[in-house]
Amino acid sequence: MPQPSPEIAARPAPARAGGFGATLRRAWFGTWWHSLTSLALLTAAIFWLPPLADWALWQALWQADAPSCQAARGSGACWAMLAEKYRFILLGRYPQEESWRPVLATGLLLALIIASGLHRCWNRWLPLAWLLVWALFFALMGGGLLGWTAISTDRWGGLPLTLMLSTLSIVLAAPLAVLLALGRRSDMPAIRALCSLYIELVRGVPLISVLFMASFLFPLFLPVGATPDVLLRVLLGIALFAAAYLAETVRAGLQAVPRGQLEAAASVGLGWWQTQRLVVLPQALAAVVPGLMNSFISIFKDSSLITIVSLYELTGSLGLALSGDPEWRPFMLEGYLFITLIYFAVCAAMSRYSLWIEQRQARTHAR
Repeated sequence: MPQPSPEIAARPAPARAGGFGATLRRAWFGTWWHSLTSLALLTAAIFWLPPLADWALWQALWQADAPSCQAARGSGACWAMLAEKYRFILLGRYPQEESWRPVLATGLLLALIIASGLHRCWNRWLPLAWLLVWALFFALMGGGLLGWTAISTDRWGGLPLTLMLSTLSIVLAAPLAVLLALGRRSDMPAIRALCSLYIELVRGVPLISVLFMASFLFPLFLPVGATPDVLLRVLLGIALFAAAYLAETVRAGLQAVPRGQLEAAASVGLGWWQTQRLVVLPQALAAVVPGLMNSFISIFKDSSLITIVSLYELTGSLGLALSGDPEWRPFMLEGYLFITLIYFAVCAAMSRYSLWIEQRQARTHAR
């Protein structure tokens, strides 16, 4: 009869690998290269953050007093400039007595953008909401209705103009980009050649050149008195420029769709347009979400270039607010830091939303 094997003594449980400390060690000191980089960054922070905090916070002036700011130049930030010029920076040359209109229009547009990003709002009423909000936006900004004073587009500026141009140019560029990407992969040589020529031609010139041509050269080819509004020309120029870059991103997604998906769609009797709309495009766009969001962020930041055609968005409004005021002109840095914060907040929100979409797709594929 075999002898029973001796009992094995219980071993202690393995050390817990989770927790904040373990995450911190893996992220900052996981390898020797990470450790050196982390130590270098911490050393730089020790040397640079205290004087930066002293300039930006402890020695800063917050009261709207230009002589005090002039006396404290070089030792502390003058945030009082923002208290004095914030309306001009955010709203541009829009009449002060009508400031409630661009504020309300911007609030409606921001609420629409946020609602469009929520999954619970993705229904048949969303396109109608977009049409309604855009109609209200232009009615509020332009006036001429319900007894509101008419305000020409050359007096629009600041944050409302930045949001309007970037958002509307994305809305106009996205469907054109899809058509260009499909056309560049078309089996018809003429369509493929035209789409390729447009994409390569537009991508070969800077946006400043496109804005210059849309603003100054395009009216030369039109009959006298038939010149469109400069804001409309700039908007179309940005949209056409952005469409070329978005088209290449979409084309990359189209190439990532396996050919078996096309064969499966053909086997169930789907036509070409049905295959693209129901099978190919959903997969292609999902595969290039980071690239699309990167292009959207670039469009939002590139809207600052419209200053060259005398339309003053955020950065242009800042220069306009301080250029004619010698008392506050030396404190341009504080104004640019304020605008940088606005741009960073918007771009960071777009980036986080892109990450949320990717995580949602990952959960869907995991099922």
